[in-house]
Amino acid sequence: MDTKEKDKILKAGKIASQIRYYTKTIVKKDVPLLEIAEKIESEIVKLGGKPAFPVNLSINDIAAHYTPSHNDETLAYGLLKVDFGVHIDGFIADTSLSFDLDTGESSHENKELIKASEEALENAIKKIKYNVTTSEIGKVIHETINKKGFTPIINLSGHSIEQYELHSGITIPNIDDGKNLKLEEGVYAIEPFATNSSASGRVYDGKPSGIYSLTKRKPVRSPNARKILDFIEKEYSTLPFCSRWIIKKFGSSSILSLKELENSGSLHHFSQLVESSHSNVSQAEHTILVEKDKITVTTI
Repeated sequence: MDTKEKDKILKAGKIASQIRYYTKTIVKKDVPLLEIAEKIESEIVKLGGKPAFPVNLSINDIAAHYTPSHNDETLAYGLLKVDFGVHIDGFIADTSLSFDLDTGESSHENKELIKASEEALENAIKKIKYNVTTSEIGKVIHETINKKGFTPIINLSGHSIEQYELHSGITIPNIDDGKNLKLEEGVYAIEPFATNSSASGRVYDGKPSGIYSLTKRKPVRSPNARKILDFIEKEYSTLPFCSRWIIKKFGSSSILSLKELENSGSLHHFSQLVESSHSNVSQAEHTILVEKDKITVTTI
C-alpha cells in the first residue's frame, strides 16, 4: 500500500477508536437499539468517516447481523454486542465490544463471557506478526476461551480486509483449523466470539437481518428499483448497507424495490447469526495493520 492508503487506514481506525469510547457513553439498559445505532452512525459521519456497514446490535444468542429496522422498538438488554465499522474511501476499520446489561446471576456469567472474548483478543494480538500463521492465532484464541470455561464459536472468524472489501478472502479462525495460512502485509480483523454453550459452539442462519450487499447488477423492471440500485452502487459499492438507510432516503415503498433487487440476484440479503443451542455469545474485535517490521492496532 502507498502512503495515502495507509493514512486512510489509520484515519478510519482513529475514528473507530473514538467511536468505541463514545459507544460506552450511550449504551445503557432500555435505550432503544434504533437510537444507539443512529447515534453511532451519525457520530462516525461527524468525525469525518462513513459507516463501513450498518451498526450491529446483537443480543444474547444472536451472535451477529442484527441491525435495527426503521421502525424497530427493541430496547437494549442482556448481553449486547456492538459491532461497527468506519471507512475512508473504502479503507476500513472494523471493531466491536460487548456490554452486560443484565442483573443478578446471569450478569456475573455475562461479565465472565465478555472477559473471555476480550482476553482472547488481547492474546491473539500479542501473537500477530508478519508471516504468523492463522492456525497459531486460532489456537491462542481457543485456548484462552477454554481456560475461562467457555467455548469459541468455531464457524465465525476474523478476516482480511481490502478496499471496499470487508471480508476479502483470508479467514482468521477462532480455533486451530490446521490451514496454516501466513499473514502477509495487509489489514486484518481479529474477532473472537465466546459462548457459554456446552455444545460445539456454532451459529446457524436465522431470520433475515435487513442487511444487504451488492453482488452483481442484474436487470430489473421497476424504475424505482433501478434508481435505488444506482444509488447503492454509487454510495456503498460492495460494502454492506441496510433497509433502514434506504427507507430514510427513498421512503417505505423502497422495501418492495429491495425485494425486487434481492429476487433478481443483484443483492445478497444477510441472515442473523444465532448460536445453535441459543446460548449467550460475547464478541471482541480490533483491526490490525500488518507490516513486515511492525503491527499497528488501528482501532485502539
